[in-house]
Amino acid sequence: MLGNFIGVLFDGIAYGSLLFLISVGLSVTMGLMNFINLAHGAFAMFGGYVCTSLMSRAGMPFLLTLPAAFVAGAVAGLVLERTLYRRLYRASHLDQVLFSIGLVFVAMAGATYIWGPQQQPVMLPEYLRGRVMLLGQEVGTYRLFMLAVVMAITLLLGHLLERTRFGAQLRAAVDNRAAAAGLGINVERVFSLSFALGSGLAGLGGALGVDVLGLDPTFAIKYMVYFLLVVAVGGAGTIRGPLFAALILGVFDVAGKYYVPDAGAFVIYAMMVLLLLLFPAGILGRRS
Repeated sequence: MLGNFIGVLFDGIAYGSLLFLISVGLSVTMGLMNFINLAHGAFAMFGGYVCTSLMSRAGMPFLLTLPAAFVAGAVAGLVLERTLYRRLYRASHLDQVLFSIGLVFVAMAGATYIWGPQQQPVMLPEYLRGRVMLLGQEVGTYRLFMLAVVMAITLLLGHLLERTRFGAQLRAAVDNRAAAAGLGINVERVFSLSFALGSGLAGLGGALGVDVLGLDPTFAIKYMVYFLLVVAVGGAGTIRGPLFAALILGVFDVAGKYYVPDAGAFVIYAMMVLLLLLFPAGILGRRS
């Protein structure tokens, strides 16, 4: 019984860390840039397709497809930010929601046309398959690898946003755009790079998650609610908040499906309601 509990806990943490990696870019765009981008999952889907295509058609090793998925997501985000998203920064939230929902359906149609409606297979390398012993318990090798990657990226992202010149410029641009521009900060470039970074992380998360979440043209809308839950419960505009929220929701989602499979996704939504009642602005959300 204890072994099952530890296994469920580990799988939940690994699953939550993946949700965080994909969702953290949405936290930046919603909390710092004040843009509601419901199409964020489309960048994760794109990263997943880049990963599977490079492996199946170009014979590229799985590990090399991960940075490629990040770059592909970042480039796609940068191009769309400069051509489409930028025009809606000052639009109402309703306009932003309608635009990004439309973009989701465009992405789904494009993925279906290019890759077809079927699930995309991914063959992990031998050294990432199977199970290993950790603290006296058997855990999945790939989930352990995924958890290590997310931990490293979280530390790097926290350092970037809190201890670098770029992070200071981003916070200044968010707090007072006009004053930041007056101080010589190129606000448009800062926002473009921030959007590209969030999109790249989503692409990387999509590539990492193919084996866990699956990949088909409905991915962007299938998991959109999960990404929104992480940001809403954790609090937009922070890193630690969505991280805590993703881990909590991941553990309860996996535990609910393991211990009470008949309840389906009810457990994670019940947990969301409880957390939002306790923390209306999110666990570590920015309070006015």
